[in-house]
Order: sequence, then C-alpha cells, then structure tokens
Amino acid sequence: MNFSRATLKINPNILNMEYAVRGPIPKRAAELKRQGKKVISCNIGNPQALGQRPITYYRQVLSLVEEPSKIDRERRLKELFEESPHSPLREEDFISEHVLALSERLLEKTEHGLGAYTASQGFLFVREAIADFIDQRDECQRLQNPCSDPNDIFLTTGASDGARRVLNMLITDKKDGIMIPIPQYPLYSAALKLYGGVQVNYYPDEENDWALDRSALETSIAQAREDGVNVKAIVIINPGNPTGAILDQESLCEVIAFAKENNLAIIADEVYQENVYGAEFISAAKALGSEKEVPLFSLHSISKGFLGECGHRGGYFEVRNPPAIEGSEADFMDVLIKQASVNLCSNTAGQILTYLMVTAPDNGSPAYEQYDREKEEILADLYEKASMVREAFQDMDGVECFGKTGAMYLFPRLNKLPEGKTDFEYCMALLEETGLSTVNGSGFGQMEGTHHLRIAFLPPMEKLEEVLPKWIAFHNEYVNRGE
Repeated sequence: MNFSRATLKINPNILNMEYAVRGPIPKRAAELKRQGKKVISCNIGNPQALGQRPITYYRQVLSLVEEPSKIDRERRLKELFEESPHSPLREEDFISEHVLALSERLLEKTEHGLGAYTASQGFLFVREAIADFIDQRDECQRLQNPCSDPNDIFLTTGASDGARRVLNMLITDKKDGIMIPIPQYPLYSAALKLYGGVQVNYYPDEENDWALDRSALETSIAQAREDGVNVKAIVIINPGNPTGAILDQESLCEVIAFAKENNLAIIADEVYQENVYGAEFISAAKALGSEKEVPLFSLHSISKGFLGECGHRGGYFEVRNPPAIEGSEADFMDVLIKQASVNLCSNTAGQILTYLMVTAPDNGSPAYEQYDREKEEILADLYEKASMVREAFQDMDGVECFGKTGAMYLFPRLNKLPEGKTDFEYCMALLEETGLSTVNGSGFGQMEGTHHLRIAFLPPMEKLEEVLPKWIAFHNEYVNRGE
C-alpha cells in the first residue's frame, strides 16, 4: 500500500536562511570523515574540537559546583595525603583550597545550586561581577562613577542568543533594516532572514586593514533609504569575524557619530576581545563614554578568547541608553526582561563560566599561577599558528591577506582563480584534495568581483605543519590550471 506524505506549510524565512560555516562544505567534510578520510576542520571557531585544552581552573570550579559533595571529599583526601608521608601523590595533585573555598561561596550565592531556574536575567551576583569587569576594562571608577549597571545586563545562551534577542526586538516590519559589515558573521544575515528584516550592507576598506570609512556608511544608508528601508541599527564586529580586523578609537567614534546623526542603535559584537595578540581592544562602551543619545547593545561570550567553552553556551549582553518605545508607555528594559522570561533563564553552567571569565583567580594564589600560565600559552600558541598560516600565503600565487591578526581567523583574498571558478568551488576542491575544511568568502559576503576564504587557525601545530605544504601545492596547481 502506498502512503502519501502529509504536506505542511512552514515559515519561509527559515527555508531561506543560510549559514555557511555549517553549510555544504562542512557537510561534505563530515561525509568524508564517515568514509574514514582525514579532515582538518578549520571552518568554525570551535577551539576545543581542534585540541585546545580547557582552562583547569574553570573546569575545577564548574565540576565542584555541579557536584558539591566533591568539595568535602577533596578535603578529606588531602588530609589523608598529609597523614601519609610515603604517598606517591604530590600537593599539586589536589584541588587548591582557594578553588574549594570559591566553589563553596558560589554555591552559597546560587542559593539552590545549578539545577534550579535562575532569575530571567541570570544570577544577580554574576551580573554584578560582569559590571565590575566592564568598569575595570573600560577604566571606570566603579564606586565614584560607575559605567555599568547589573540591572542592564542579561545572561544569555552564548552571544548568538543575545544578538538574536536584540534583532528580534528591533525588526517590526519587512522594511526595517540593520546595517551589517561585509564580510560578516552569517548569524546576522540568517537572523535577519528569520525575523523578516532587511540586510543593509556596508563595506569596510579591505586594503586599509578593513578600516571603517564614514563615506561608505553614508553611501550604504542613503541607498537603503532610497529603497524605502527604515534603517534602525548598525552592527560592528570587533575584533572582526571573518576578517580579524581590530577597530581603533577613530573608527569607533566615527560609528558612534554616524549612529547619533542617523538615530541608530549600535550592536557591538565583541566576543573576540581577548584575541588581539598584542594589539589594543577598545570597547564600544568605552568609546561611547558619556554619550546618552545612542542606544548600545554589547555582546560577549565564553566561547572565544582563550576559554573556548563553546559547548557550555554562556555569554551576556549589556544595554546602554535604552530607547523609548514608539507608541507605548512601556519601559524598554521591562520589555527585554519579559522577552527573556519566555526562555525562563540561560543555562546555569554557562552562567558560572561567564562569572569565571570576568573574575580571574586571586593574584598570587596557586590557582592564579596555573591559570595565567595556561592563558598565556593558549594565546601565544594561537598567534604563532596565525603567523605560520599568514607566512604560507606568501608562497601562494595571487593570495593577499589584509589587516592585523585578531579573532581566530584569517580571511585571505584569492586574486587569481581559473576563469569561471568561484571561491566556493576552490574551497570544495581544497577539501577534497587536502582534507582542509574552510569556508568560502561568499558565505560571509564580499565586495563584488573579489574572492576569499576564511580559515580558523585553531588546529594543533603539527597538523598545520602537515597540511600547509599540501595547501600551497594544491593552490598553485589549481589557480594555474589551463595556462
């Protein structure tokens, strides 16, 4: 007997969404893996999937607050060790008292442990710690002149959750537009598709290290308005994804002045603020200063930096200068809280890791020494691997890479491809022939007539040393085919 399948109409916005970092190339990579072929997955910023070890301090605290009975057990084991002079164990084999005591304090602050719902905005003590972190980062004197308010901070399931919440609030009509940098992280283009808004592209200057040009912003918004688009916000990604570009004070001030002049909110995606490798990160909040007319939504995450805790899905967004709501007496922050309450709360493990991200161990403690050493090793290793990949580009015919090294990616321009070939076809062929999985530049958007790819410089050094010569050989053969 033949049965016909039921048909169901679904949201066309979801059908039309695209997300290149998990698109056709990564899907083909997964298929090759199932066939037993060796694949190096450089398509996504997923550090621990590529061998980066978790920070010991974070995992020790998280394990203890997840299972509190281990705190007393650890102390009893330590006592037995101290009573056994011939034990093969060493002092460093045990979790330090600093970590045990901190875990007890955190459990007390949670009141109910990690298995219960929290307030919709997240644990208050975590938001207080974030506010202190922001004030210290931006050199505010918290007690005399606090810049950040815990009540204006929302703990989220990763920064992506925060970005979606803000965009969902702002998009009210199919003609509402959001300015996003091109190239951009596909979260923004996908979310705009989902919520039915208009993507308004603006183009940083690639050959000037991806600097923001005020004239490019003006051209972009003028064209959008000519098309009947109501532009409501501008997104900045700093450091950039996929470009790695790091915005300076001048560029940030240009964006703020532009936003003020055009009555726009700013969405500042700052999840890579630790990934600057010696350069200076300046937050949008610091650049905003005492300006009160520009709404600002700033995003941060435990997934990047040196943490790499992608799977624990923790992060936050902070609101500055919340706007009035057109046609309503409702308070904007109250509406954000109502929106957050629909999801009850973000996951509690992510909240604890967010707390740890913004509060380092006490300086001078054994926990701090290990934490600081691991942090510096990870960041130094990332920069060394980035430098190795950039050096390899010099041996590739027609490849240029602009901008400082920031974030976890490089975005080289492919100036020479065989006639009729695209960067998607190049990346697919690169995967098939070398096992290196990257993302084609067109998946992020790019200036018309240019071709790029994004590579995450996260794999272990030995894997890069193995694959880079293969990539160089593949590239030079591929781009010169037919000559």
